[in-house]
Formats: sequence, structure tokens, C-alpha cells
Amino acid sequence: MIRQGDARTGRDGGRADSDYPSGLSPMISPVSGTSSGRRRRMALVLVFFFSLLSILIFIGGCGGRKAYPPVPRDKKAAVKKTRPGAVRKALPRMGYTIQAGAFSQAENAARLTELLKEQGLDATYFAAETGLFKVRIGNFPSRESARNQAEALQLLGLIEEYYLVAPEEYAVARAGELGEDYLRREIVKAAQSFIGVPYLWGGTSAETGFDCSGLTMTVYQLNGIDLPRTSGDQFDTGEEQDDDDPLPGDLVFFATGKGGKVSHVGVYIGAGRFIHAPGRGKNIRTDLMSNSYYQRRYLGARTYI
Repeated sequence: MIRQGDARTGRDGGRADSDYPSGLSPMISPVSGTSSGRRRRMALVLVFFFSLLSILIFIGGCGGRKAYPPVPRDKKAAVKKTRPGAVRKALPRMGYTIQAGAFSQAENAARLTELLKEQGLDATYFAAETGLFKVRIGNFPSRESARNQAEALQLLGLIEEYYLVAPEEYAVARAGELGEDYLRREIVKAAQSFIGVPYLWGGTSAETGFDCSGLTMTVYQLNGIDLPRTSGDQFDTGEEQDDDDPLPGDLVFFATGKGGKVSHVGVYIGAGRFIHAPGRGKNIRTDLMSNSYYQRRYLGARTYI
């Protein structure tokens, strides 16, 4: 029996704070403190055990199993990069052309060509398979426009009979069916038809290669490709070829003037040879690329096919 005043009691009926031995928490009994310490030790053991287990699993996974790389994401198709100079714009094709004249002498064909140029027309002459020299005039988008121009030239008395060459008649139009080699052979054949012909193309400046480029321009136009007029423009327009292995029909360029600029051009025909118009007073001829003069001045080859 507890008498009033013998001891202080708390609200819950337990002993007051002063009743606990010194050093113990007022809320934890000696028994409960021992139980809590055991639980903490057990928790530490479990943490250590699971940590060790995780390490063993990780080691076993890296050493005992094959490690597979992550599945790669879909990659975009690689884009082939090309040098700017390797990308060539397609040269314009020849349209309808007026063909007139039948001259036994190249000089007469050249004279008519100059008269037509004085009228503001593009004109060039060539050696036909018959051995006669003929003149081709203009590059017209339609048959009607070509015919109108031809009739006007007849009224002026500059030409008599004429023939209209259609775009489908050129070798370049048939190359899709007969192949690139066919077109190259036709270009070489056209160049060979000029061998021995007097160098008569007119020009205002030999330094720009205007004169000698008349041959190469004519050879390509006869096959349906509208090549630029000067050797410098022809060089810039073409696609660079392997200097050691040009193909028949490619053009080869030289710096025969001052400053190392393009000033001469010829048609490569294979076997280390090219056809060119060497200069005034000389006939069109074949020369070797290995000739020391041309070898020292060689700038490279270009293709248009």
C-alpha cells in the first residue's frame, strides 16, 4: 500500500523522474535499453551482410557472365562527302543547229564562219566525213526558231541550202543507249577528222586560249555538248581527272603563256597522245604528252562525260 506523500507519481501512474537511477534516460528502462542495443547490433549485421552480398553479386556478374553492350540506337546513313571541285554541273546540250555549206577548202569555210560571227551568230566549221568542210550555225531551242533564222540568212545571201540538225542526232543523245565509251570514241573521231587542217579559228587574245579552244569547242559541239568558248572556262567547267590516267575524249590543259595560267588545250585520244591546234601557221596535229615542252607546262585533265 502506498501512502500519499511517500513518492511522487507521474500522470501515467509510473514513478517520477527522481525515482530513476542516476544516468538512465527518464523514458527508457534498463530492460528496454538492453533490447534496443541488440536491435541496433542486429541491424548493423544485416546491413553488412547485404552489402557483402551485393559486392559478390556485382563481381560475379562482371567476371562470370558475358557483358553485352547496350543496343545501339539507329544511326543515320553516312553521307559521302565530296570535294567541291569533284562535283560537276552537267553541261548544256546542243539544241537545233543550222548546217550549211560544202567547201573543199577549209579557208572558205572559215571565211563564211567569220561572216556569220559578224552578224552576231555563233558559228564554227568542221570537216565532214565526205572530206568537205561545212559550217554549223547557232544553238536554237526549237526547230521553228532554227528554220526562221536559216530563212533569214538565205534572204541575206549568206547561205543557200541548209539542213537542221536535231538534238537526238548527236552522239551524246545516243550515249544513254550505246554507253559512255561510244561517246568518247565519237569525240576522238571528230578530233581526228581535223588532223592536217590549217589552224584558222580566230580569236582576240592568245593569252586566254581563245584560239586553240575553237577546236575543242567544235569537237564537243559536233557531239551535242555545248562546251564553253575559252580554254580557261573549259578548264573550270570540267571535272578533274587523274593526271596520270586521262580517258580518251577528255581535255588536257597547259600553261604555255606567262603566269602559269591555262592558255592551251587539246583533246586526249589515248596512248599518251592528244590532238590540238598548236598555233597560227600550223596545221592541227597529234603530239605526245611526254614531249618535254608540254610535260613541263601540263596543268591537268578534265572530263565532261
